[in-house]
Amino acid sequence: MLSINAPSSTPLSRRELLRVGSALGLSALTLNQARASQPAPAKRTSSFGKAKACIVLFLAGGPPQHETWDPKPDASADIRGPLDSIKSSLPGLRVGELMPKLAEQAHRWSILRAMRTADNAHSASGYYMLTGRPHLPKNQENATAKDPNLWPSMGAVVNRMLPRRSALPNAVTLPEHIWNTGMIPWPGQDAGFLGRSLDPWLLHCDPSQPDFNVSGLTLPEGVSQVRLNNRLALHKQLDHHFEKIAKTGPLEGHNAWTQTAIDLLAANSSRKAFNLEEESRETRQRYGHHRFGQSVLLARRLVESGVSLVQVNWTRDKDGTNDSPMWDTHKDHIPLLKDKLMSPMDAACSALIDDLNDRGMLDETLVVWMGEFGRTPKFNAGGGRDHWGNVFSVALAGGGIRPGIVHGSSDTMGAEPKDGVVTPENLFATIYHCLGLGPDAMFHDQLNRPHHVVYGDPVREII
Repeated sequence: MLSINAPSSTPLSRRELLRVGSALGLSALTLNQARASQPAPAKRTSSFGKAKACIVLFLAGGPPQHETWDPKPDASADIRGPLDSIKSSLPGLRVGELMPKLAEQAHRWSILRAMRTADNAHSASGYYMLTGRPHLPKNQENATAKDPNLWPSMGAVVNRMLPRRSALPNAVTLPEHIWNTGMIPWPGQDAGFLGRSLDPWLLHCDPSQPDFNVSGLTLPEGVSQVRLNNRLALHKQLDHHFEKIAKTGPLEGHNAWTQTAIDLLAANSSRKAFNLEEESRETRQRYGHHRFGQSVLLARRLVESGVSLVQVNWTRDKDGTNDSPMWDTHKDHIPLLKDKLMSPMDAACSALIDDLNDRGMLDETLVVWMGEFGRTPKFNAGGGRDHWGNVFSVALAGGGIRPGIVHGSSDTMGAEPKDGVVTPENLFATIYHCLGLGPDAMFHDQLNRPHHVVYGDPVREII
């Protein structure tokens, strides 16, 4: 039995603290989160961006530039491949034939055709594209999150710099984290040196399943609303104990995660955001009845409910293997694109843009289509394209981005930048600019050392 009658000066033991967490019955709280640190709020720069929210569509493995936004119809067959290119709604822009729906709305997008990391390792180049800071060293595969590669992810920066707009967490990642063979998570997906309390909320889920639900949004079995209210009263009585021990480390960040958990349980809007059954059958079909498509639809609902950043990762699917992410097409490149990848991607991404536009949300929601790198200009002996960080494409729409711009170009092979090179520093500066974070935006780490949020210039041509 938990005693709460001890004098306020009496420190609670670790055993008592664990019992408190159990007594609260909040499944969204974990001990690791409770131990996390919560830095003082950072000062945000004056807002000049149009975007209230951002949705990142991350195609893990490396989507090919040749069959998407930068086809080479005049190149030799060993470069252009067997697929054709098609006209788009943007005059002069041709795109891969397997994305007809995105072609119809190309006038809403801006394309960066000379993106460059100069890194050909999934996890190292991925770290660069997830944080805006290069991995040290480059070209290191199966890299893990450790010093000096602990720069916070985009979601963590949003958690640090932008105020929460609803009861939901400010940054959400779904339907899983990105990992290499052996379930090795890429670095750059958490808060790094800012502390675990600023990690994006990671949801392992499959919204395409009929029994889809998210734990932590409903009361545990046997806990009524009255009982929850009593437990919240208990929580308030214990606050002064937590305050006294907060500086000693065991429960730094407890209040932040507890309040988030309470908000999620108390707010009906939080539960509604995850109820995809509220969407029409037609809408769900437009996104596609698969994990990625329904995750993209869920991202729209989360943004609509006040989440500032949602990252949707396409990693593996039920037919994939642990050997590589789905877009890592080292062999059977064309069959994979035709049978598994391009059609679901084309449907989900185009549905998102149309949906946001129809709801009047596109001007205030930035959408970023990206991966960690592109694919080689020439096919290998196995009919695949290999890793290529020298030049690839990224697409952006909405949220302060000028529509219908093609910035930069690659050479005739799609092998090297020709002009308009964009690095991840530039990409992140552009995204943060749209979110209202400019070159003067700063945060401090847990040792109170100052850091700039932005380490590059935004791509002025598209904002």
